[in-house]
Amino acid sequence: MKFAREGKPFMWIASVVALAVTGASLIRHSTLLEFVAGVCILLAVWVAYFFRDPERDGDRGAQLAIAPADGKVVQVMEVDEPSFIHGRSLKISIFMNVFSVHVNRYPVSGRVTYTHYNPGKFLNAAVDKASLENEMSSVGIESGTYRVLVRQIAGLVARRIITYSRPGDPCEQGQRFGIIRFGSRVDIYLPPDSTPRVRIGEHTVAGTTVIAELP
Repeated sequence: MKFAREGKPFMWIASVVALAVTGASLIRHSTLLEFVAGVCILLAVWVAYFFRDPERDGDRGAQLAIAPADGKVVQVMEVDEPSFIHGRSLKISIFMNVFSVHVNRYPVSGRVTYTHYNPGKFLNAAVDKASLENEMSSVGIESGTYRVLVRQIAGLVARRIITYSRPGDPCEQGQRFGIIRFGSRVDIYLPPDSTPRVRIGEHTVAGTTVIAELP
């Protein structure tokens, strides 16, 4: 199993703590320490599970938009997007819980022409207000004649958005472009005439699920 490099410090810390407490429990023969050791071991396993980074494959194509995140679709609607698309767009929002793979992937191929980071609050990422008030990082992609915006949004627990993208970078559909630690949401803004292929309540797999067909 491959793990995201951003998670390795957390994995090391959790493993060392688990080993230390387990060793102390074996030396002292303490029931309380044995219980704490069990909790620490489970926590270390969960941290490794959280930062897993599996290889992904699926349908690809210039007319397809692929899910940028694992999670549950919480919004499919037409909105105004003023920062990069500068007009109407189809917005699809995917909420990632603490058990989702949190590595994010490019939905389309093209070139990064816009990036913007905005510090903000840490509201529940599942609510609509999070798109306006939370910490977020936006990546704008020019894909042929289309403009597509992907926005990473921090959540109630998340405190670190990592985005690799820089203006001028080429991007390939399904390629990794960032990660959000510990619970979050990703919004994708597509051309307004795009046809959604997912509905609210459905679950997506980053780099695999086709979420829309471009016009």
